[in-house]
Amino acid sequence: MPGAIGSLVPSSIASQKSADRAHWLDFSSYSMFLQVKNGVSGLVAEEMGIDEEKISPVGADHVDDVSKNVLSPSDVDEDEEFSRQEQRKIIHRIDARLVVICGVGYFISLMDRTNTSVAAITGMTKDLGLKVGFRYSIIVLVFFITYIVAQPVATVIIRKAGPRSFISVIVLTWGAILIGFGFVKNWQQMAGLRALLGILEAGFFPGTVYLLSTWYCRREFYPKQILLKSVSDQSNIDEVQKRYSVFYIIGAVAGSLSGILAFGISQMEGVQGIRGWRWIFIIEGVVSIVVSILSYIFLIDFPDRASGAWGFLNEKELAFVIRRVNRDRGDVHVEPFSLGRFLRPALDFKIWGFALLFFCTTTVTYAIAYFLPIILTDGIGFSVGESLCLGAPPYAFAGIVMYASAWVADKYRTRAPVIAVNALITLIGLPMMGFGKGSALRYAGVFFSTAGANANIPSVMAYQANNIRGQWTRAFASASLVGLGGIGGIAGSLVFRSQDAPEYIPGIWAAITSQLILLITAAALSWYFWRSNRKADRGELVIEESPSFRYTI
Repeated sequence: MPGAIGSLVPSSIASQKSADRAHWLDFSSYSMFLQVKNGVSGLVAEEMGIDEEKISPVGADHVDDVSKNVLSPSDVDEDEEFSRQEQRKIIHRIDARLVVICGVGYFISLMDRTNTSVAAITGMTKDLGLKVGFRYSIIVLVFFITYIVAQPVATVIIRKAGPRSFISVIVLTWGAILIGFGFVKNWQQMAGLRALLGILEAGFFPGTVYLLSTWYCRREFYPKQILLKSVSDQSNIDEVQKRYSVFYIIGAVAGSLSGILAFGISQMEGVQGIRGWRWIFIIEGVVSIVVSILSYIFLIDFPDRASGAWGFLNEKELAFVIRRVNRDRGDVHVEPFSLGRFLRPALDFKIWGFALLFFCTTTVTYAIAYFLPIILTDGIGFSVGESLCLGAPPYAFAGIVMYASAWVADKYRTRAPVIAVNALITLIGLPMMGFGKGSALRYAGVFFSTAGANANIPSVMAYQANNIRGQWTRAFASASLVGLGGIGGIAGSLVFRSQDAPEYIPGIWAAITSQLILLITAAALSWYFWRSNRKADRGELVIEESPSFRYTI
């Protein structure tokens, strides 16, 4: 047998191919694992991550049931042209062109949509009369109405047009609209432009979540370690959540820096006869246009359409990535579009379970993003400058918690328990923020609330990505997830009302309730996934139309 297999097992085994197929490993957790001859040396067993004490030969009558999962020699040999180190370098090149570029775009989108809170306390509220009734809440929530409605269509368009062109165009356009924010005459014009901004940004976040999910395996795979086509349940380290976390952490930097940046820009008060809060929108709009140009140059397409991308992978490297993803879940190539195929996942309750988790999470994250400067100023009593500076450290702390959560989740191949821990951190912080005595205790509550809620954004995205298959399922699931997340943005824009200042007690209770619902939903999904996996192990159920697929709990 060629070198790939020969390097993995002793030559005496490699020369007896037919005899090898009569012996298999029996793993209690996964019924589809390939068994190897019980004469495998301890060194090989260690390399493959096999506990020799768990090896037990199984009769040859089981061979036919799983032989379809065995990699052919050509499958293994093709990937063996890259060493493990070279394979890692390929994945890191994808990270640089995908995770980093998408993260920078998300940074800009968050900065653009949340800078209204900074503008509000630096003069916009007075100039546009936003203290009358619900005017401020209206200009916040109209963004989410169009953001939610436009998402399903935008997700289909990005698959058809390609992310490089589509994302670059929408970022360019929303940059131009943002510049227009700097010249509005009344709050109605601001609300109208915010609605247009929602339509454009509707294609970005779900589109990038979808794009990221198509490039990465649910778990890290190297063919030297294992001999299955369906390897997703056998690898050592998950790789999805860390990528989502880095993507979101880059965006979260917007939360930590945008307030300070916007406050600095607002000091341009009177330059060219323009108010400082207007300069915030104008300059950030110009930055968005620059990012759109960089996105067009560096962003990559979906794996099946990435051939020939400038300065990216060559044909052999791209073929390796495609084989890798296909072995994990078999959905690199998209099925022809039909409305029925796109909407079919709407009948799957777990899709809405993930969306509900995201809704409960974004209710808190958006509420904090939009109202933290106001809460720090009116609720806790800091000055405007102090509030904007003090808004940065909680997001820096959130970044640390976020990546730590991702490391634990990927290391131990778990999702829901990490989500639950993050929700509990949020539940610790919210009462401190709302009911604490003294500014120090309430500000400490901001740290916990911000960290726990923001850490659950990539956690929920990874939970969903690990437990679905199929390109159009991913497209619909991304749209529904972010769509309900947008509804969470509407809820977040309404729960902290100006008439409830300075304690904002109703908003605190609404946020607490959302986290309790999140815990119940995560527990229900976990029970369903555990039960389904047990049935699949017994051969009573085929999950996601794949005999080897198992849910990640």
